[in-house]
Amino acid sequence: MSLAETSSEHAGASRARTGAGDLHRMHASKIDRIASQLRRRTSGKPLVLQKKSVSHQVPKAHDPSYRDEAIDVSDLTAILEIDVPNRRCVAEAGVTFAELVKATLPHGLIPAVVPELKTITVGGAVAGCSVESMSFRVGGFHDTCLEYEVVTAAGDVLRCRPDGEHALLFQMMHGTFGTMGILSELTFRLVPARRHVRVSYRKHPDVTAFQREIADHFRANDVDFMDGLIHSPSEWVLNRASFVDDAPYTNRYDWTKVYYQTTRTRSEDFLRTEDYLFRYDRGVTNVHPRSFIGRLLLGKVLGSSQLLRLAEIFNDWLPARKPTVTLDVFIPFSRAAAFLDWFEGRFRFFPLWCVPYRRVRDYEWLCPTFYAGCTDELFLDLAIYGMKQPRDHNAYRDIEEALPRFGGMKTLISHNYYSKDAFWGIWNKDNHDKVKALTDPHNIFLDLYEKTCRSGARA
Repeated sequence: MSLAETSSEHAGASRARTGAGDLHRMHASKIDRIASQLRRRTSGKPLVLQKKSVSHQVPKAHDPSYRDEAIDVSDLTAILEIDVPNRRCVAEAGVTFAELVKATLPHGLIPAVVPELKTITVGGAVAGCSVESMSFRVGGFHDTCLEYEVVTAAGDVLRCRPDGEHALLFQMMHGTFGTMGILSELTFRLVPARRHVRVSYRKHPDVTAFQREIADHFRANDVDFMDGLIHSPSEWVLNRASFVDDAPYTNRYDWTKVYYQTTRTRSEDFLRTEDYLFRYDRGVTNVHPRSFIGRLLLGKVLGSSQLLRLAEIFNDWLPARKPTVTLDVFIPFSRAAAFLDWFEGRFRFFPLWCVPYRRVRDYEWLCPTFYAGCTDELFLDLAIYGMKQPRDHNAYRDIEEALPRFGGMKTLISHNYYSKDAFWGIWNKDNHDKVKALTDPHNIFLDLYEKTCRSGARA
């Protein structure tokens, strides 16, 4: 049976059950409205999407996108179908992972990758390369997707899958931040889940032992989840987790307790499945409020989404120079130790979050030269969150310039300072231009370099 819960914007009783056919018809009506707006548009100015959920891109001072024209896609928030026998879901792009988990978990299913923040949307997870602790098995959220619906700048509606006429469009929706068109609907895989998760914390004294255990579990495929915290050069914690039916107790980390800190002292933990999936929702290693008293007083009302919304409102008050470093870098597994040695010598900043990431495919949005000579089956996503900038140089630029030496790259969700030549030496301009010619020939969604680097170019 395929059922879905309607979003609060829909007519009818709140949280009512509606047949999948009705929801698909309502979705078609929304797409007709969006496509009609695009077809009638005469302006050539840049266009951004007005969504219901807060943006999870790192806020930037004086971000020019706040002054771009907007098209309203805020009603794309419905789960259209949960196909339990075939373990798949169809959802509009604005559905958050908190809403998804709430809808799928009663069926004993969850998305194969659930990003750490509750209000990340399924569309945002594709556009921004979301990963989490199942990524050592399945890659990123995009790698679990089966089909996309995309509305082009001209108002055409295209269906794309990993094979067929629009296969390149399907692959190029990943990691390209809405520059290829409006991702309006997604079909993606679900995986079996149980009521609780048991986590064990294995301490290691150095990177060699830490990586050895990651490789062992990757080969054995004997845990459901795996991520880690690098607390210091001599304190490495691998978090290994698996589903269980019952738990002797449960913890949750949505108020005063900070999850990453407990990994230093605990050897084991039990969480309800939904609490495990969003254990980092208050911030991974850069938790706000920082103090216990602050979390006690404000922790229940001031989460990651509220802080991001405040940053949107007070955008012009954000520091324009020396922004705090918040970024993810992806390093081939065999080169991670060398990168971390360079990073420690250059910045001496900890803790770092570490997510092993399976190399599912060589992504079309990266230049073929990026993978040249790389035989690694795993990458490590190293999350550098909350690092203060040195006084005498730009840490973002330092990291961008160093990454090619280690065969690595960074996501574009934060501040970016690449020159055009350096940028298109990593990202695939040929594939980018092929898809733009189909979906956005007049560049109203901006090209990938301009959209992700234009704020940095002003710094």
